Amino acid sequence: MHAAESSLSNATEQNGLSLSGYLIEIDGSSRSNPGPAGIGVRIIGPDGATIKEISHSIGIRTNNQAEYEALVCALREARELPQGPIVIRTDSELLFRQMTGRYRVRHPNIKPLHETARQLMSGRADITLELVPREANRSTDRLARLASGRDKQSTSVRPARKTSEDPASVKP
Repeated sequence: MHAAESSLSNATEQNGLSLSGYLIEIDGSSRSNPGPAGIGVRIIGPDGATIKEISHSIGIRTNNQAEYEALVCALREARELPQGPIVIRTDSELLFRQMTGRYRVRHPNIKPLHETARQLMSGRADITLELVPREANRSTDRLARLASGRDKQSTSVRPARKTSEDPASVKP
């Protein structure tokens, strides 16, 4: 069992309510494979409040490419956060296993995304990647589906208001 996998049970038990650092949830979505695709990224602060939600269209991609694009976006966002523990959660077993070295990256369209993600993670021992069940990633899945056009609404980057965690209070 890899070190990143061993912390999975503790992370899913937390459920984002009491964190020692930041939590970033990611997901990618493609309407067909390949097809119009989007990413969803949700950043949660140590107090459990959502800081930022990103729902962004990325053009024509496969679902696996969209998953990697979401990871790269999350890692770029992580550079803006204060130093300290950052957990990035994904429900993509392929991405997780490739990033932890258990699976090889074979697809030529995934290799550059994988390399970019590895470079962004290098030198950041405070970032941990965790695999979660699909059910634990529903809010980020919704963001990715919106961006891919699988659900009908606009896409945007939405910083969350600090005064409320109610999704209706998120700024457009």
